[in-house]
Amino acid sequence: MFTGIIQDIGTVSSIDKDSGDWRIVIQTALDLSKTEIGASIACAGCCLTVVNKTQNTFTVDISGETLDKTNIGQWGEGTKINIEPSLKMGDELGGHIVSGHVDGLATLRIIKPEGDSHRLYFHAPEEFAPMIASKGSVALDGISLTVNEVESDHFGVNIIPHTWEKTTLSKLQEGDSVHLEIDPLARYAARVLSYRKA
Repeated sequence: MFTGIIQDIGTVSSIDKDSGDWRIVIQTALDLSKTEIGASIACAGCCLTVVNKTQNTFTVDISGETLDKTNIGQWGEGTKINIEPSLKMGDELGGHIVSGHVDGLATLRIIKPEGDSHRLYFHAPEEFAPMIASKGSVALDGISLTVNEVESDHFGVNIIPHTWEKTTLSKLQEGDSVHLEIDPLARYAARVLSYRKA
């Protein structure tokens, strides 16, 4: 479980594609001394299991299923990714509850400066668009964000300077895809409504 508050921007240092699943080594400034093998770390919003570590790197395995559902297949050496370790008992919930299970890919359509902030407009996959509501929450590449407006299958988010500087959002270009995770409450509400209609 995660909060969607990014704690570091990590860098992909190597990718091994020759062993069936991909094995990716990620460099980070996080203190990994208390991170155990088998722990979960959200990488660009995707919950991945630590299978090895050094003082400043950790290694994860990427299955074919994960490659099919995410844009991790586009990563290369030097790719910057948002990093957040999993919550521990007693940690502050500063964002919203994020599972690290990617629902789909949202596509960035427009980047528009607004004062010191940036307004980003995304296209959501058709099956998830009804679960995105104005003033609700979404996680984009692991970042907990408030939805500012929704129109059909498009939604906008406002990015304050701190978030712009401390995450990978500033590196995005129009047409890029990001990992989208729907607010779990919206998913459960949609399930209840569909059940009642049936």
